[in-house]
Amino acid sequence: MFITEKFRDIEMTFFTTSSAKKIFVPLAITGMLASLSGCEQAPEQAAAGGMPPAAVSTMAVVPRSVPFSLELPATLSGAKEVEIRAQVSGILEARNFSEGDKVTAGQSLFSLDAKPYAAEVARSGAALNAALARQKQAEREVKRLKPLRAKNSVSQRELDNAISNVEVSAADVKSAQAALDQAELRLEYTKVTSPVTGIVGRELVSEGTYVSGPELLLTQLTQIDPIRVRFGLSEREQLQMRQDASAGLLTLPESGHWQTKVKLFDGSLHPEIGEVNFSDIRINSQTGTSELQAIVPNSDFSLRPGQFVRIVLEGAVRENAVVVPQRAVLDNGTGKFVYVLTKNEQGMSVAMPAPITVGEWVKDDITPNGWVVRSGLKAGDQVIVDGVARIFFPGMPVRIVDDAPAANTAAANASK
Repeated sequence: MFITEKFRDIEMTFFTTSSAKKIFVPLAITGMLASLSGCEQAPEQAAAGGMPPAAVSTMAVVPRSVPFSLELPATLSGAKEVEIRAQVSGILEARNFSEGDKVTAGQSLFSLDAKPYAAEVARSGAALNAALARQKQAEREVKRLKPLRAKNSVSQRELDNAISNVEVSAADVKSAQAALDQAELRLEYTKVTSPVTGIVGRELVSEGTYVSGPELLLTQLTQIDPIRVRFGLSEREQLQMRQDASAGLLTLPESGHWQTKVKLFDGSLHPEIGEVNFSDIRINSQTGTSELQAIVPNSDFSLRPGQFVRIVLEGAVRENAVVVPQRAVLDNGTGKFVYVLTKNEQGMSVAMPAPITVGEWVKDDITPNGWVVRSGLKAGDQVIVDGVARIFFPGMPVRIVDDAPAANTAAANASK
């Protein structure tokens, strides 16, 4: 009604003018009607046509066994921390190493003045010779008295005294031998040697200093091949692994002997593989973790005590795991989800979000960068892995492109 009145007003206006203007009135009215009609039909066309389906690719969920690993912060320490001390006193004559050098077991580190101890060895040797001479004399005396006693030429007491002298002289020989052994040992102790192969620290006592004995620390030695890797495992992680193992979802290494790799600050891996050899049963009340220790070969001495690294624990297997590529996992601020291909009421393929709970990352030949999904997906679900950026709202129509990821087929083959 409103449109008709408008057109009547326009027509009356034009009729008051010249006849030439009246010729264009029907054309103007026709154009306005077409324009208004187009405005009324545009929403209907948008509803009928809508946004074109997004091109996506999917992978079918196929549970399979995947390696389970943990990566934790760790610190390095020497396998042995040795304090080098002299076992005898004397003047320090020489240092036989360069500070910071690698030394081998048995290598000389310091030399003390050996002359007093060499003299003691000589005195002890002479005392031993004297004791041996007295022993031989006592034995000859017994040998001489026995025939005389048989003829009653000497008393039994004299023979008994002679036999006792042999026994006493034998004991004197043993005592003299022990004194000589001790003197030789003290002489040997003037050469301070390395008990293990490792890296020697700085010199703490200079040449010419009087060393009073074990009370004075000369230097320190650290054995770093192998090297210790110390780290903590939280109570929550331990509980989760025990529960998964009891449920048959996780197979742990036998006797807890995890294989270990050391990851350096630049992400590179130390070439030699170690093994966990200690796990403390106690939980630290302040950190909520228990201490573990691994021993890692360090033949090139590239790992040093005090170094901060990350340790990778391997050797466990996650059984019947659902794994999706990391690029398929999204986060909406309240949790993680993936888009799953479903059919709507009209039979169209649409993308619907599926909330999931994720576990650890997985890296293997099938899924180089995957995420274990602990809940939210089941076998056979079609997860959208490529094209998720084209999905603007839940239930958006999608179309499957031909180049589905190769991991789909590989995972299916691995599960057979």
